[in-house]
Amino acid sequence: MYLEYYGLSDFPFQLTPDHRFFFESATHRKAMANLIFGLNQSEGFIVITGEVGAGKTTLLGRLLDELDPDAFVANKIVSTHLQGDDMLRSVASAFAVPYQNLDKVSLLNGIEDFLVACHHQQKRVLLLVDEAQNVTPQGLEELRMLSNFQVANKVPLQSVLLAQPQFRRTLASADLEQFRQRIIASYHLGALTSSETRDYIKHRLSVVGWKDNPSFLDEAFDDIHRLTSGIPRKINTFCTRLMLFCFLDELSVVDRNVVKAVADDLVQEAGQLVPQGRGAGGGVMLSADALGEEIAEGDMPRRLRRLERMVDKHNRALHYLASFAEIAGEGLE
Repeated sequence: MYLEYYGLSDFPFQLTPDHRFFFESATHRKAMANLIFGLNQSEGFIVITGEVGAGKTTLLGRLLDELDPDAFVANKIVSTHLQGDDMLRSVASAFAVPYQNLDKVSLLNGIEDFLVACHHQQKRVLLLVDEAQNVTPQGLEELRMLSNFQVANKVPLQSVLLAQPQFRRTLASADLEQFRQRIIASYHLGALTSSETRDYIKHRLSVVGWKDNPSFLDEAFDDIHRLTSGIPRKINTFCTRLMLFCFLDELSVVDRNVVKAVADDLVQEAGQLVPQGRGAGGGVMLSADALGEEIAEGDMPRRLRRLERMVDKHNRALHYLASFAEIAGEGLE
């Protein structure tokens, strides 16, 4: 596997959000500043939007790491088109408040009792709503009503909403005027710049013990940024394939040609095409006709050496797949 080959302790570009890899770009720094400002206000809603894969969940994980557990009770719900009462039940479930087979009045009483108990413990309750673009206007209205609840002139519940950009169109609705008035901090998480893309890739590799092998030329970083538009999840997806490609080809340098080869493979796969001349792991594979043509062209020793390298590459690909299958099997036991 490429971890052993390059001496890495873990996969540097995994798609699962992991706060260990948090990278503070300019846009992430501003988003975090808005989160902290909003928390200091101790009321209302904080809204963070961003494209799919922009790093919203990772940002949230970093925030949770920095919260004082003695001062906050924080939990997250992932919205899936929640209606009004469904939103209340999700909030109750997130904080282990009984909700099954209860009418709305009893459900609200249970949530309010929980908020009062937290207030007496001098703890603030922080509700984190992920994928908030899926919340219906009725669900948002229920959240607003919960934000009206006070204990001793203090608001014990505050909400952070993470959403894709279309959520801003939802908020623009005339029916949500009162909700908008409760938003005390809002920020759109943008893409990484070209230089930040370079630093982001180096940062993630460094976290897992990268020793500049494979090394990246500046032109490679520029092309990766162009191909991924600076979106962190797209960078991770691309670089995962890039590392595997380098491992199978035993490369120690990533240049523009390597980036292009990986991009070509991904484009072909996205188009559901069978890549002609490509085998497992992106290795080149000759058909019998193509091999016959090359032999006919002459220079038999060079052609044979090339074929031997291809066979060795495919053996390495099979070894990688076998190792992956073995690990997956152990995880299921």
